[in-house]
Amino acid sequence: MAEVAPIGAGGTPNPRTPGPDGTLRIRGGVGGIRFQFEELLAGAAALDGLVLQLQAIEVEAEAVRAALFPYQASSYTSGSNAIIAVGESGRDIGRVREQLQRIGNDVRASHREYEFAESHAAIRLRMGMGMPVLTTGPNPLDLGGRGATEGAVRDLTRILALMMGLPPAAANLSGAIVGPTDVGAVLRAIVAIPAFAFLRPRPISASRGEIATKSVDLSAAGMLRELDHVGTTSEAEIEVVQVDKDGERAWVVLIPGTQPGNPPGGSNPLDEAGIAEALGYNSTETSKAVRQALLEAGAAAGETVVAVGHSQGGIHAMNLSKDQAFLAEYDLKFVVTAGSPVGGITPEAGIGSLHLEHEQDWVPGAEGKANPDTKDRVTVTMTNPVVLEPGEDQGIGPAHKLSRYEEGAKLVQLSSDPSLAASTATLGGILGAGGVVKATRFKLTRETPPAPRGGR
Repeated sequence: MAEVAPIGAGGTPNPRTPGPDGTLRIRGGVGGIRFQFEELLAGAAALDGLVLQLQAIEVEAEAVRAALFPYQASSYTSGSNAIIAVGESGRDIGRVREQLQRIGNDVRASHREYEFAESHAAIRLRMGMGMPVLTTGPNPLDLGGRGATEGAVRDLTRILALMMGLPPAAANLSGAIVGPTDVGAVLRAIVAIPAFAFLRPRPISASRGEIATKSVDLSAAGMLRELDHVGTTSEAEIEVVQVDKDGERAWVVLIPGTQPGNPPGGSNPLDEAGIAEALGYNSTETSKAVRQALLEAGAAAGETVVAVGHSQGGIHAMNLSKDQAFLAEYDLKFVVTAGSPVGGITPEAGIGSLHLEHEQDWVPGAEGKANPDTKDRVTVTMTNPVVLEPGEDQGIGPAHKLSRYEEGAKLVQLSSDPSLAASTATLGGILGAGGVVKATRFKLTRETPPAPRGGR
């Protein structure tokens, strides 16, 4: 974990940025730099307590030394030796106290430098310095790499202000470029336009479909494989998996990615309008449908749930982690997302998550925010080159395909990186390795929009 310089070594304790693990770049978790700082600051606080104790011992040692002076004449040699010994012990304690104080001060100085560097980088980005260049691939929907998309979306309001010729000072006064773009607010503004009323969230129902007993690998890779099967063999369906482990039940909710509607805003809640609901309205209606599906599958209040989603489905899955109504009903323990823009979603404390991204996939950057670096939240960015196989459909980018993320999840499972090992162990502790489960499909249906008033 965090490395602390030995006493007297003269070095400032500094956390280390986790190195890449093959083609995987890792952020967050127990090996993440922010958690290392949290550990160091906690250690510095503990050192403060020791320093106070040593100060009290120093005072007491000096009092004992002073009390020995009247007795020195009784036996000069032994009395002098005793006084010297107590004095030297007090000075030794003082040296240890000073070293502990220095270590604590160095830790805090290191933390201040880190915070300053983070703030400086944020200011540079707001000023437009170092902003990634947005590139496009052969498909018009392929907006380029993940980082380029995140940078462009984050600075969208600033770019629009400059395109309109708004002076920087006036733009700042008007609030046009203060802070990163709020994608949710932008989507809500679009949905408020009458011409885009079809994107507005509407109630969603869940009707039970096929029930199957089958063997499922409950690792992240195994669940993504099962999710791929759900998304490619059915439309507007999610799957609820009942897991029996050590006499207790746990549940897995699998939510596929976007299924383009014709037209959007129809009966399939996982179409393009579902993206607006996910990013603009915190998946309010979809979360209700997931609760209904769990209830009809037999999940009891308070039972453990793991949510897994790809692309849009990952946003819905992650939104469950802050949905107070859902959390009041079920104990959501873990979320797995693949290719999902979820940086702006803050889960309730104690809910773990694993986010799989690819640097060639623009979709995870579509919200303009990077995933926070926290103990319970691990983000894995895949860096291996991705090319289309002969005859393979381009989609919205070859790196966004769920099969690519399944390959990344397999590498995660084999990794010895501390953050990934801890994440894998947490998920395994919740669900076990896998086995025979009961899987229930639920078809989601969005309510028909009301007929326009005064319309023909």
